[in-house]
Amino acid sequence: MNPLLLPGIFDMAGKMLDRFFPDPTERAKAEFEMVKMQQEGAFKELDAQLQMALAQARINEAEANNSNPWVSGWRPAVGWIGVATLAYQYLLRPMLPWAFSAAGHAVPELPELDDGMWEMVALMLGFGGLRTYDKKRGNA
Repeated sequence: MNPLLLPGIFDMAGKMLDRFFPDPTERAKAEFEMVKMQQEGAFKELDAQLQMALAQARINEAEANNSNPWVSGWRPAVGWIGVATLAYQYLLRPMLPWAFSAAGHAVPELPELDDGMWEMVALMLGFGGLRTYDKKRGNA
């Protein structure tokens, strides 16, 4: 649920409670039930998100344990592509023109890649770091 909508919903619910429960104790009971229902819904949503994350983790584990390289190898391939892209962008692209000009050869301007690869590699390293943390805790 959009958190920006909550104040409006609570204001509207408060006006409805005032209208239907003029007695303060009855109104307090109704407010308590309303908050309790809202919390139970939030917990159900959190549990649903947790179940989705666990299901995705099981899928990832099944992919990694598969003997077919087309199934288990795509994550490492993405990692190597990320490494190759970063090596080109930050090592080869600046060094090749310098080396060719030092040798007396003309070099055309090499294409520049965007910085989006950093995000992917950082995400993959983050997941790898979490895996290392799990292994150290004995959750291998």
